[in-house]
Amino acid sequence: MKKFLNPEEVLEKLNLNNGMIVADFGCGSGGWAIPLAKKVKWVFAIDIQPEPLSALRSRMKMEKVFNIDPLRGNVEGRTTLLSESCDLILMTNLLFQVDDVKKVFEEAKRVLRERGKILVVDWKEKTEVGPEKRVSVEKIKEIAKEVGLNFEEEFDAGIYHFGLIFSK
Repeated sequence: MKKFLNPEEVLEKLNLNNGMIVADFGCGSGGWAIPLAKKVKWVFAIDIQPEPLSALRSRMKMEKVFNIDPLRGNVEGRTTLLSESCDLILMTNLLFQVDDVKKVFEEAKRVLRERGKILVVDWKEKTEVGPEKRVSVEKIKEIAKEVGLNFEEEFDAGIYHFGLIFSK
């Protein structure tokens, strides 16, 4: 039976290792950052709103996870991350919320190391639940190609979500 969306199962699609540096764009309260931090060296968890970052800090203490750096930032602009500093970028349930998807991909490409990966998980277009505004798989692939990223894989991430993997 398909599930709603399980971050740990989706993360299994990636070749994670304990030496990786990862950025979670639009991290929210850490639904992806926490399980990710248990598998990699360091996670930069970026969100534009302070409240989810505060919730993330509380979750980190409760779960005794200390390799996450919660950062306030706008992923549609330039974050404080150094160029070519990350092995993986997560964009989970993010793209339907942003005004300029291309700017998000440009920032991801800037901070991504050569041969690094980007994981996109977002709402399928034709489902009865979820947000009104959505970005199609085709549009995401087109934008990623425009900024110079390579499409690698598409998969079902749950009943209502798709997954895409890109590389630099």
